[in-house]
Amino acid sequence: RAHTLTVLFILTCALGYVTLLEETPQDTAYNTKRGIVASILVFLCFGVTQAKDGPFSRPHPAYWRFWLCVSVVYELFLIFILFQTVQDGRQFMKYIDPHLGVPLPERDYGGNCLIYDPGNGTDPFHNIWDKLDGFVPAHFFGWYLKTLMIRDWWMCMIISVMFEFLEYSLEHQLPNFSECWWDHWIMDVILCNGLGIYCGMKTLSWLSLKTYKWQGLWNIPTYKGKMKRIVFQFTPYSWVKFEWKPASSLRRWLAVCGIIFVFLLAELNTFYLKFVLWMPPEHYLVLLRLVFFVNVGGVAMREIYDFMDDPTFRRGRMPCPWCWTYWFGTCLQLTVSCDPQEAPCREGPLPFFLQAGTVCCVCCRDITLRYKEIRRQKQEHRHEQDKCLSNGDGHSALLDEPNGNKPRERKL
Repeated sequence: RAHTLTVLFILTCALGYVTLLEETPQDTAYNTKRGIVASILVFLCFGVTQAKDGPFSRPHPAYWRFWLCVSVVYELFLIFILFQTVQDGRQFMKYIDPHLGVPLPERDYGGNCLIYDPGNGTDPFHNIWDKLDGFVPAHFFGWYLKTLMIRDWWMCMIISVMFEFLEYSLEHQLPNFSECWWDHWIMDVILCNGLGIYCGMKTLSWLSLKTYKWQGLWNIPTYKGKMKRIVFQFTPYSWVKFEWKPASSLRRWLAVCGIIFVFLLAELNTFYLKFVLWMPPEHYLVLLRLVFFVNVGGVAMREIYDFMDDPTFRRGRMPCPWCWTYWFGTCLQLTVSCDPQEAPCREGPLPFFLQAGTVCCVCCRDITLRYKEIRRQKQEHRHEQDKCLSNGDGHSALLDEPNGNKPRERKL
């Protein structure tokens, strides 16, 4: 139950206390912050009690309504940042945390790519230990959670490999993307991402084999049974195995390609937002954003799967609010991080992948234009021949058959 009257009574009492009993401070900045926070809390309370339920019901429907409302607040914040200059946006982050708004030190993971460095007598494997930072557990846990969202081994591997190619292609913009070959393919794809995907698939296998028989907490006689019931409250109410079948139809193929594209775009936004807004990777706002996208993205994936598989799901008004907010939030992050005046760019030539891709695009464009020009010339030549064979008076013209038979009439 939503308990709407209880929440309404608590909010009314809280606002009455602030108005009648609490003395208003004279600090303008403090009052502004508190007013914004209070407005957000009132909106979240309204959404938790009044918003539409999603496809998930565990641990509680109010939990998922809360994240839906948080996604709306986050998108409103991005829209506000979008209408500011880059410098004003960076300084605005100081209102959230005074330690923000400071330029980030650039860290290049490339450079010396020797796995065994004989020139360093103290520690020849220092290059490996230097790469073992906070991104290693982030890669593992991130791909573990993404596997729980996507529920498909091949889609996860495709996204993992394609993101490494994106890092190769964009390393001329962000220094974090410049990594050694073994950092890309051994540490990231095979060890961190691969191990996270493997553990995620094992968890999915356990969830698909688990029996889902829910019993009321107070109907369980033993304390051990009660504790087990509380722990299982954080597992799914029921289980649906995702079978994407991208080759079954053109519509599903395009939908799967769109899902992969949105995932890659969300991954890139993480790095570009940190660069543009000067947010260090270890800051709690970065972690909160990832937690937010995991919760919203998980429900969005279930919604888009139901929308593709169940025709009855498409009926009604706005059948996919989670997909709508997830896609809109991803596009907003892209627009915020792609300011042309502050476009990140490192000195040096373009990487080989972009050079080869540019050459291929130019060659394909030239071939296409040449083909269109030849086709246009042939059409003009054929039109001139038809014009010469006609008598020019708007009537019919007699054309001899190639085999010398009776002439046939050609209508103009």
